[in-house]
Amino acid sequence: MKFISWNVNGLRACVGKDFEKSFLALDADFFCLQETKMQAGQLDLQFPGYRSYWNYADKKGYSGTAIYAKHEPLAVIYGMSPVLGADADVHDHEGRVITLEYDTFYLVTVYVPNAQDGLRRLDYRMQWEDDFLRYIKTLDARKPVIFCGDLNVAHEEIDLKNPKTNHKNPGFTDEERGKFSTLLADGFTDTFRTLHPEEQIFSWWSYRFHAREKNVGWRIDYFVVSDRLMPQVESASIHTDIFGSDHCPVELVVTV
Repeated sequence: MKFISWNVNGLRACVGKDFEKSFLALDADFFCLQETKMQAGQLDLQFPGYRSYWNYADKKGYSGTAIYAKHEPLAVIYGMSPVLGADADVHDHEGRVITLEYDTFYLVTVYVPNAQDGLRRLDYRMQWEDDFLRYIKTLDARKPVIFCGDLNVAHEEIDLKNPKTNHKNPGFTDEERGKFSTLLADGFTDTFRTLHPEEQIFSWWSYRFHAREKNVGWRIDYFVVSDRLMPQVESASIHTDIFGSDHCPVELVVTV
């Protein structure tokens, strides 16, 4: 099965930049979106053979996730509180998580909160990281997990063009990188880095300073799987040739 994940940075804007053409050309079984920046009823975008699932932020024009799926799930979970309980409701107002359950795996799309300028949201980000790890571990105890999305962290120095000048900036703080290391050590695998240990390739570029043209970017979009699923992973790739957002799509092919 082919899985695609793409932070579209506003789906309505991306639709005006050949999103539908890219969607059809990629021909994935599952197409996961982050930062849709939409409310219900603002866009009726359906594709033959796909069901779609949407999680909207309370705040208009902000955050949001979606999944297009060729395969009907056993269950759909929006946010983390249905699994973790009311304490996790604090995370469920920005439309950041959708989970589809299937016979042999869970698929989770996630748009991880940005620590923001001045790291003003870093404390909240740390709380999110702890609760999200608890969430995927709860799922993983039942069946293997595939989760994908904009994780808003470049894990290692190879994952961004200028690590030295970005140290302690949002997405490359010791705290954020450490939380991702903890997650991976707790039974999960970064599929792309495992299959491509020495390849420097990016999935996000700033709109400023012609960053994409110069390939001054970050790899912050991931597919992560439960360790026991890794033998079934066939390939992981990054579609740097596809435009329409400041991110590009990332892909996973896995036998499940």
